[in-house]
Amino acid sequence: MTIMEGILYPQFPIRRFIANIADGPFGSSLTSSHYADGGARVIRLGNVGSARFKDSDFAYITLEYFKELRRHEVLPGDLIIAGLGDGNNPVGRACVAPDHLGPAIVKADCFRVRLDEERLIHRYAAWALSSSFVSDQVSSLTRGSTRARINLEVVRDIQLPIPSLEEQSRIVNFLDAETARIDRLIHLRSQQVNLLTSRHLSRLSEISSALTERFGEIYLRYFIARIEQGWSPQCEDRLADAGEWGVVKAGCVNTGRFDQLQHKALPGNIEPRREYQLRLGDLLMSRASGSPDLIGSVGFVRELDSNLLLCDKIYRLSVDRTRAKADFVAHMLRSHQSREHIKNGISGAEGMANNLPTRVIRECIVPNVPIGLQDQIAADLDRDIEKTERARAVLERSILLLTERREALISAAVTGQLDVTTARRASVA
Repeated sequence: MTIMEGILYPQFPIRRFIANIADGPFGSSLTSSHYADGGARVIRLGNVGSARFKDSDFAYITLEYFKELRRHEVLPGDLIIAGLGDGNNPVGRACVAPDHLGPAIVKADCFRVRLDEERLIHRYAAWALSSSFVSDQVSSLTRGSTRARINLEVVRDIQLPIPSLEEQSRIVNFLDAETARIDRLIHLRSQQVNLLTSRHLSRLSEISSALTERFGEIYLRYFIARIEQGWSPQCEDRLADAGEWGVVKAGCVNTGRFDQLQHKALPGNIEPRREYQLRLGDLLMSRASGSPDLIGSVGFVRELDSNLLLCDKIYRLSVDRTRAKADFVAHMLRSHQSREHIKNGISGAEGMANNLPTRVIRECIVPNVPIGLQDQIAADLDRDIEKTERARAVLERSILLLTERREALISAAVTGQLDVTTARRASVA
């Protein structure tokens, strides 16, 4: 037993309380031929939240094959621990399988644990494992250069603060209630963020429709002089330093604004292809993406502090400056009408999965607004975006603070630094 500074409860390795532990089937034990539209559920990393079971995104295997994998079976109330993590989802986080689960197994990179509940409550263990206090400890035990990973032995050696059973129960009741309140607030803030985006896009589409009714419409090919895609050499996984060249990533326009920080440094031994150098005023569009919703995202280059090159997943649309303004075109290409045309163009392009053909871009229809009015319209839409982004920043800051509050509350409760009985009374009052 050890007691670390600031930790009021004794700590023990979880192995002392494990009655049974299993990982998921690996390799040929579970292949595409075993999956089905229904049957037994396969619990994956995406189902393991921070002490919350995420009841969505299930895969299934046949009940017949499920019988062969009973060693990996998950029962309601079992503890499920994530053996793999990334920046947003820490390795070692845990949850408890719900009562309504039905037949299920745990997939590779997760662990199913059954505890001696006369000494350690599954629900308390899930909260403790999902605390920043324990996740910091687990991260020091991980292996893997790109994604943190732990194995069965590491899981067994994780040290948990262990109060009495009565205190474990009080902590569980407190955290279930208090984090549910915080989670509801986070959910509402996230909905507000989405509504802000929807409001701007709705206004943009209304303006686009009104301009079409007033001035008529025109194929984008009459505004575009040239469409080119760039070059993607092997780059270094870092930002370019001063004086170096960088190549933009495919996601540099995913937000609807050009993000110059979305790039990788070009190695010093590779000569930059300067014909692909980005310039202020360039209009960029995503050509390919793992998500069809991001294909056709556009960004107008307003700021450029580095020597950046166009990658081959991004188109540069050269606008005929005698007929159109690039920032105006960028706004019109974000409208609902243009987005639907692009989505239909992707799905209708045989052999071009998740790839945007240039002909689809040229066939986009935009309002045929006189060039003299385009600056004013673009400036008005820019102001609307700026107001939306300011409001979004406030909401996202609120979400961050709530998330930090949730993490601090969990760690303080499971380490004994917070008297949950007193805190609960104060919360109810």
